[in-house]
Amino acid sequence: MNAVLFDFSGTLFRFTERSEWFTRLRQESGEEFDGEAQSEIIRRMTAPVGMPPGLPTEDELAWERRDLDPLLHRRAYLSVLRASGLTLPGHAELLYERVVDPSSWEPYPDTGDCLRRLRERGIKVGVVSNIAFDVRAVFDIHDMAGLVDDFTLSYEVGVTKPDPRIFTLAASHLGVDPVDVLMVGDSEEADGGARAVGCRFALVEPAPVEQRPHALLDAVSGLLAQ
Repeated sequence: MNAVLFDFSGTLFRFTERSEWFTRLRQESGEEFDGEAQSEIIRRMTAPVGMPPGLPTEDELAWERRDLDPLLHRRAYLSVLRASGLTLPGHAELLYERVVDPSSWEPYPDTGDCLRRLRERGIKVGVVSNIAFDVRAVFDIHDMAGLVDDFTLSYEVGVTKPDPRIFTLAASHLGVDPVDVLMVGDSEEADGGARAVGCRFALVEPAPVEQRPHALLDAVSGLLAQ
């Protein structure tokens, strides 16, 4: 292995709800969203695969293609939010803006350390993500931009995981053969698709940040021990 590809959401960074985001948001009945409801809304927003419950039929195609086009991404997620109870005018839009705000994404405790150690070992690092906004800004605000050699983002390259083409493309961007690549991600279905082109795969859980202190370092431990 001479290169590692990382998924973004649920792997290197996590979109974590903050109670103050919901202060101005109400259900149509006027009731507040309790902690359980808030967590469920965020879970629907960040699940890597599957169709969210209650999504109108006319928005299903937008959901399936959300990571290929920013406009479809916005339409799909606003529909998910409205189906989750944010039906009052402007409320879904307020929460959606949090999703695309770089400051809303929190790195896992070992993200920076893992990327730095790989760079010190001369191992190339790429990020391959099903996403419809530029995550480079997230790395910028955490001083990690220089730790990633290349970003392969679905909306820029026109293909999503688990399509084998996105992994082949990501490996080519790093100048390596896919058989020499380790893919690290939180979805067996989406990220595990890298196996189809010969990559090895390591699964990490998309747990809350405080509950996952060293999963990334564990995933690449074999490379760091070389």
